[in-house]
Amino acid sequence: MARSIAAKRPRVSKSNQEIWTSESIYETVKGSHEYKIKGYSLAKGMGVGKSMSSGRFTAAGNDWVILFYPDGYNQASEEYVSVFFKLVSSRVVRASFELKLLDHSGKGKYGDPSLSKSPHPGRTGATWGYTKYKKRSVLETSSYLKDDCLSIHCTVGIVQTRAGKEKRCVIHVPLSDMIQNLKGLLESEIGYDITFQAGNEFFRAHKLILAARSPVFKAQFFGLVGNPSMDRVVIDEFDPFAFKAMLLFLYSDEFPKIHELSDSDSPCTSTKIAQHLLAAAERFGLARLKLMCEAKLHKHITTNTVANTLALADQHKCQDLKTACLNFAAKPENLEEVMMSDGYAHLEKYHPSLLTDLLKTSAMVDK
Repeated sequence: MARSIAAKRPRVSKSNQEIWTSESIYETVKGSHEYKIKGYSLAKGMGVGKSMSSGRFTAAGNDWVILFYPDGYNQASEEYVSVFFKLVSSRVVRASFELKLLDHSGKGKYGDPSLSKSPHPGRTGATWGYTKYKKRSVLETSSYLKDDCLSIHCTVGIVQTRAGKEKRCVIHVPLSDMIQNLKGLLESEIGYDITFQAGNEFFRAHKLILAARSPVFKAQFFGLVGNPSMDRVVIDEFDPFAFKAMLLFLYSDEFPKIHELSDSDSPCTSTKIAQHLLAAAERFGLARLKLMCEAKLHKHITTNTVANTLALADQHKCQDLKTACLNFAAKPENLEEVMMSDGYAHLEKYHPSLLTDLLKTSAMVDK
């Protein structure tokens, strides 16, 4: 039966992305006024270009008057009545306007609206309106004029702008779950196409993922002399513990956790994992994993472990780690205890050249 590799449940952590928005809001503010002209017939005849004025009124935050020309604004409009708005407040505005006459037929409605569709710019004293608002002969026979009374309803709209409040939106972006997904793929064995045997245990994996992570696996499966059809590989040089740890790294790019490799009662430590993985990292061309192992071993150098770590560093060409071990072991306060360790006896028997390096380092420390 293939060895199962447990994968952790994906974390549901969130990160925040802040988005700030602002807006400029253009809107029309409107106001209305009704101008009544009583005794319309008496106003006629004052002459072309002569006007009567409404009282001053406020609409849309500005002051206005309505100018009514019963005999027309100019010679071209002498057969018409002319109506204008005039801005009398000290402002610069963009204005639209609407004129309607009250129907005196009893319906109480306004009819025949005249509307300015586009806002017109202007400043104090500016006028807007119609030189030919109504033909006089038509007006005087309509229901808009009754009992010699004419009611003009006007609406003024001023274009205004305001800044909208900035809104802070927080978008919760989940952390990437790619690692959890890949480790889940390894654990579930879905789509596996290669089986490794390490000792008496079997591990199923995916050739494309292994080839993407390791140049050695890439050459073995897809190189010039590789065999993409192979479906079984026997691993003789590593025990199952080390090979399992390496697979977890290949699928996660993380140093494997102790609980992923052994039971809670196991004496396994991160130092032990690093010792086993160092050889695997070099064998399969995993430079990042090799440096991670070196960092772990360097962090846990003690008088009891330094001799064994020194041997590993020398064997796997970890020069920085080797130098750190020699410098630590050569210190006068450490050397005697190091020489009493089991690892030192191992050096005497199998790595005598390292004892020479240690003596040289110790001599330099003494100087």
